Amino acid sequence: MPVVEVICSLIGWLCLYLLFCWSFSQRGPEWNCRLVTLSHGVLIVLLTAYVVFIDGPWPLTHAGTENTTLQTVALAVCLGYFLFDMVWCVLHRSEGPVMLGHHLASIISILLALLMGVSGCETCAVIFGSELTNPLLQARWFLRRLGRYDSLLGDAVDLLFISLFATVRVGVGTLMFYCELASPRTTWVMKVGGVVMYVLAWVFMVDIARFGYKKSRGKYECWRERNRSRKGTDGSVKRD
Repeated sequence: MPVVEVICSLIGWLCLYLLFCWSFSQRGPEWNCRLVTLSHGVLIVLLTAYVVFIDGPWPLTHAGTENTTLQTVALAVCLGYFLFDMVWCVLHRSEGPVMLGHHLASIISILLALLMGVSGCETCAVIFGSELTNPLLQARWFLRRLGRYDSLLGDAVDLLFISLFATVRVGVGTLMFYCELASPRTTWVMKVGGVVMYVLAWVFMVDIARFGYKKSRGKYECWRERNRSRKGTDGSVKRD
């Protein structure tokens, strides 16, 4: 396993966090940690996109194959971040059991792919799909903190987040999950990891669907109230 790469990644994310803490000393620890999360999300999406779509091999047809050098680098960078974020979340008690379970499952899956030297292509694909919506999630949090969430921009971020999560993480993720289970090269332990990650994706999808329903219903009710008020003040509509 590339221990040095993982340690360097962990130190790098920790140093970035300390840099943000120094640069934004007036902000709280969660603000600075989320800046690290946003930085990781952008970096790892670009890196895994190159690994999956350009460098190859294609994960839908080559699941379980031996890791390439670039896949190993991407996995090491991601593992270092998840180790940092897991420790931070535990120390600050900022996340619930579901998110901590997701972090733990991600750490174990990436660690197994690095230890065994196989299944790097599908693991990178899963990371790409999982982290694609992460920058939007962080943008939503920052908009709330800045008091700009209840706006057209906030609605656009939520809509794009829900759409990407449903189509990529659940839709394409289902196809990736099937290909991993059907691949004769994929080891049983990685298939078990795939089951865990797929179940967690659906747990998040249910929560997101509930949130989307409540928000859309709230928006509709607000629209109805504004429409009623507008009609009530219009003498041509209400004459009593």
